[in-house]
Order: sequence, then structure tokens, then C-alpha cells
Amino acid sequence: MTVSSAVVLTAGEGMRLRPLTRNRPKPMLPATTRPILEYVLDALVDAGVDRIHLVVGYRGDRVRDHFGSNYRGVAISYAEQDKQLGSGHALLAARDDVDDAFLVVNGDQIIEAEMVADVREAFGEHAAERDHFAAALAVIERADVAEYGAVVMDGDRVRQIVEKPTSDEYRLLNAGVYAFDERIFDAIEATPSAEGELALTDTLGRLLATDAAVRGVVTDGLWVDATYPWDLLDVAHELLVRGRVSEPRRDDRLWIADSARVHDSAVLQPPVVVGPDCDIHPGAVVGPYTALGRGATVGSNAVVERTVLDSDTRVGASATLVNCVTGQSVSLGPGTTIPGGPADVRVNGSIFEDQQLGALLADRVQVAGNVSFAPGTLVGPEARIGPGVSVGGTVEEGATIVR
Repeated sequence: MTVSSAVVLTAGEGMRLRPLTRNRPKPMLPATTRPILEYVLDALVDAGVDRIHLVVGYRGDRVRDHFGSNYRGVAISYAEQDKQLGSGHALLAARDDVDDAFLVVNGDQIIEAEMVADVREAFGEHAAERDHFAAALAVIERADVAEYGAVVMDGDRVRQIVEKPTSDEYRLLNAGVYAFDERIFDAIEATPSAEGELALTDTLGRLLATDAAVRGVVTDGLWVDATYPWDLLDVAHELLVRGRVSEPRRDDRLWIADSARVHDSAVLQPPVVVGPDCDIHPGAVVGPYTALGRGATVGSNAVVERTVLDSDTRVGASATLVNCVTGQSVSLGPGTTIPGGPADVRVNGSIFEDQQLGALLADRVQVAGNVSFAPGTLVGPEARIGPGVSVGGTVEEGATIVR
């Protein structure tokens, strides 16, 4: 059985990445100089998938506008999840777009083509034996699976999926790359919702309880997920270390777009990626582990280290940014100081201690000169911060802060 199409689940809001996801879904957040979702689609195309079905929901227009009707020559269709009611509910939205066998991947986790190919091959190998429901899923070894789903296996058969385990005894993680046939849809519909959501893993759990044949494919390679704001720094770090960037390579671990302008007196400390139309002014120091998105500007004598700047961000002269993540069209005035983590960061009412986050500034934040940020500051979209202010904690969307 040939598995040549894939459903990509991109409808989620990414609440734990607020305020950066206030204006776009998590799959469209920056992974170095490109959206996370581009890396996912690259993996599918490189694995030979020839039809891609994107399930969109929250801010789905951002996905449609960016990708259009094809990606790298592969046709894209769209299905709408009208309410965010879980991954199983999202997959049901694509029911009319697929037939026979297909792949399912999450649009917000960076994967590699080898994972996709391994799952497809494992599913196809046993096509002739499937009189009853069967599936295949990618499994990777990780030291910490607490934030994700652990997998218990017996040989190559999955026996149990444990969501967010509280024990540290598990070492196999559900990588979110699946192969199914059309019988998965009836199984999802027969699954009771839990707390108002219909999760794909709940359906798999019920099927495993009936001894359904779910094959676990232990694979390796890149698998990166951003759950919290500081994770975007880890995503960029991992991609830079592995050289998984699209700009031309100029030197060892140094990638600069042809249209970027880097002054002769500026210093780039690798690994660094500089996107198209960026402008790095005299005396600026950029890197290590830094990604500058399209149209970003770094002013004279500014220092930008271990930071991800999204498109059209402006960093003023003599500013210092460490462990910083910005949204699009952020403006940081001269002398801005973001000294970096560790910090205790409040996300959705919970405190996460000792995180390496200097500050996160969402889309179109405007910061005047000589502003200083306490480690772990979160600034909502459209906020305005006046000159000389010291900022900490959470700044709400659209707020204005003056001395």
C-alpha cells in the first residue's frame, strides 16, 4: 500500500506561547529565519509525499496566505477546524480530503524526512496483513518525556501511550508522526471526549486496549518542539548547531542571505544566520546562537546574543539583547538593555523557575531609548514603553508604560 499523502495538524493556538501567538498560530512562529511549519513541510516533501492537506483553525489565514496552493511543487489543500477541540477532532476535519492510507503529523514540531519515511515504510510492509485496524507511529528515545507522551513497547508493537507521565521511568517518546488508513475516522468518532476535547492519543489508547496492531517505529534524528517562550531559543540553537538553515553558507556555521548588508566592522560570532534584507551596522556584535529574520536591523555597537529576532525588528544603537525573542516589526530604541536569564517566568498562571529567557516581545512592540528589562519579561503586542523605563513581569497587550 502506497502512502503518498499527509495531513498536517496546524489549527492549535499555542496558549503557552502567548503573547507571541496572539496574532498567529504556533506553527507560524520563527524557527531561525523561517516558520516552524516550513520545516515540517520540508520533511514531508523530502520523504516523497505528493499531496499535503493542512488542517487550519486559529488564525488560519496566516497559514493560507503564507503557503498558498503548493509548497515546493507539492499541492496543498486546506480543511477548517471550526473550533479547537483536540487533535482527533482536527483530523476529522480532513476526512473528505483523504482516502485509503495517509500520514498525520503535527505542524508545530520540527521533524526530519527520515522519520516520515520510516513510518511510511513500516506501515506499508504489513499492508497485506491488515484485516483489522492498524497504525504506525514514530518513537524516539529521550531522557525527559514528561511534557509529551511516553510510549510502552513490546518488540515493535506499541502497548501503551502515557500522556505527560509523572514517572521518570519512561524513555520512549511519541514523536507525533503517524500512518493510518481510513478506519481511524470511525475510531475517533467512537472515542468519548475528555474535558471537551477529542485527542488522537485517546483514540489510540482505546484501540491499544483492544489489542489493535499499532507498530512503533524507533527512529532518530532531529525532533524539536517549542512549548514555552524560551523553547524558541532552544529550537534556534538546535537548528543552528545542525546547520538546518536556508540561507547561503559563508563560513563555518555562518549563514548570510545575499541581500543582507553586514558592515565590515561588525562582528558575527557563529553560529549565526542572517536573513534576507537584514542590515547590521558598524561595530555591532551578533551571536553566537542568533537568528535575524527578514528585514531585521541591528544598530551601531549593539550586542545581540542567543536571540531570535523575527522579521522587520529594529534594534537601536548600543542596545544589548541576550536570550531574547521578538515578534514581527518590534522596535527597540538605542541603549535598550535585556541582560538575559535565568529567570522565573509566569505562563498561564504558573511559575517556571530558572528559565533562560531575557525577554519576549510580541508583534509591533515599540520601545523607546534606554529602557531596561528584568529577566523573564513578557510584553504583549502593540505595547508602548517610554524612555528610561525599567520593565519586568508581564506587560499586557496594547499597554503604554511611562516613567
